[in-house]
Amino acid sequence: MADICPKCGLPKEICVCDVLDKEAESKIKVSVKKAKFNKMMTVVIGIDPSEIERTTKNLKRILACGGTFKEGLIELQGNHKDNARRALITIGYKEQNIDVS
Repeated sequence: MADICPKCGLPKEICVCDVLDKEAESKIKVSVKKAKFNKMMTVVIGIDPSEIERTTKNLKRILACGGTFKEGLIELQGNHKDNARRALITIGYKEQNIDVS
């Protein structure tokens, strides 16, 4: 018998919990700040703590940059303000929840 998701009660193969969690997200803010030695850093705030590690890994892969996550925010090396929005949409976040400033 197939494994059952404890959240939605559907079999794991057709579970929609990940999609529903991303749709219920609050606003995601993408901004750029200066780091050491006048280097630019893209900061993403508002990702769910349970998804932050996976989202960081996917953003780094899609944007081909280094970065980290700490204290509820994602820091990416370089100015990826415009491309981060497209990358977040590709990962599965809703476009109207993403605010780029």
